Amino acid sequence: MTLPRRALLTGLPLLAAPVIPEPARATPREPVARRASSRPYVSGRGGYAAYRIPALVSTRRGTVLAFAEGRRDGSGDSGDIDVVLRRSTDGGRTWGPLAVVAAGNGNTRGNPAPVVDPRTGDIVLVTCGNAGDVTEAQIMRGEVTAARGRRVYVQRSTDDGRTFTPPRDITDAVKRPGWRWYATGPGHAVALTRGPHSPAGGAPGRLLVPANHSTAPARGSKDTGREARHYAGHALYSDDGGITWHLGYQATGPAGTVNVNETSATQLPDGRVYFSARDQNGGAPGNRLDSYSSDGGATLDRPYAPQPTLNDVPVVQGSVLQLREDGAPLLFSGPCVPTERRAMALWSSADAGRTFTRLATLSDGPAAYSDLVQLGPGTVGVLYETGPYDALEFHRVTGIGGHPPAGR
Repeated sequence: MTLPRRALLTGLPLLAAPVIPEPARATPREPVARRASSRPYVSGRGGYAAYRIPALVSTRRGTVLAFAEGRRDGSGDSGDIDVVLRRSTDGGRTWGPLAVVAAGNGNTRGNPAPVVDPRTGDIVLVTCGNAGDVTEAQIMRGEVTAARGRRVYVQRSTDDGRTFTPPRDITDAVKRPGWRWYATGPGHAVALTRGPHSPAGGAPGRLLVPANHSTAPARGSKDTGREARHYAGHALYSDDGGITWHLGYQATGPAGTVNVNETSATQLPDGRVYFSARDQNGGAPGNRLDSYSSDGGATLDRPYAPQPTLNDVPVVQGSVLQLREDGAPLLFSGPCVPTERRAMALWSSADAGRTFTRLATLSDGPAAYSDLVQLGPGTVGVLYETGPYDALEFHRVTGIGGHPPAGR
């Protein structure tokens, strides 16, 4: 579907968010300083009943781009939903006006997965969509046509996120026949900067988007209700800066054992890609799964397996980010109450994702989806849903990995 190139601007008041003391049970091991910086999205304002599904990148110029789904009629996952954006040129302290990047025009557009092309500095954005009057459950049961089901789109910005090209449909290149549900990310995608797929010697490098899909029940299966809800993971990638796209790994484990859903990815210092996924009510213990790829996401080194050191995380999307400095940790963000979506926290891994340790708790209130972006040495931004889905809140977190906490 081709949409007109446009940007809808509207003012959203900036609300200050209080710093919430960290619970005693989550005392950080490192001198981490937290600052609740701002609320770029507040539900009920700017023409939308709710904002959900955060995604973050920092551009070559240092501009922070905060993407989200603007849901016009409520917090539900279907209906009239746009992909929206706010830009910050001061590290997330204040935000510019809201812009519509991909308009639903009555249909559903979402699951933003942005990435900065390291060769050009362009922002490449991959999203998904479907007809606004169908639900995920209907799509997973195979009750809708391909044209009304999940489609995949790509857009580009060459001006630091001020404007984007119209969405271009890439579904035929990255979705196999028989797949029903399809979701990119959500959260930032990955530009590979190490190893054979890095942009060395003028090569474009690889842009990698983690994703998931569902498949039809096995022929003759008596348990169609359960298998119809089976999710599997995959990746899509581009080796020419987002012009053409290809399917990478496809992880299709047995239904009910692991249901790979809503995946985040980051590149480790040794060049491997680390994948962290939500286990959507699978039979494995815990709610988080992970895996690795040594060939840029084309295949997995091993099947997805439970990550036991993140057992405090409930069934929810989470984000991973490898900091750039030598010896810096791998971070994970997500709620830290295993039975409900509450208390957004950061975890740190010093061993490439084998184990995680709680680093800091950012709030003790309702919290759900999140995304991470690096803002400077030892400094990250966290954009996350507060609740129940009343805002997207942005926190600056400093002093990670031995770097002195930044001044206020």
